[in-house]
Amino acid sequence: MAKKAKKRKIVHWEKSHDKELRTHSKAKTPVAKIAKLTKRTIGALRQRALKLGIPLGHRR
Repeated sequence: MAKKAKKRKIVHWEKSHDKELRTHSKAKTPVAKIAKLTKRTIGALRQRALKLGIPLGHRR
């Protein structure tokens, strides 16, 4: 018997989410920490940052 794929809940990005992502980018917060705080995947955060043209994933 084949396993069924999980249905993913689609969460749309709002202006407040973009603002929060910009704030974390300026504060150089690690991506893993942002992912836990926003309950989004690291990939989703990186894609959104790329679309907004902001740096993400700072190394110290």
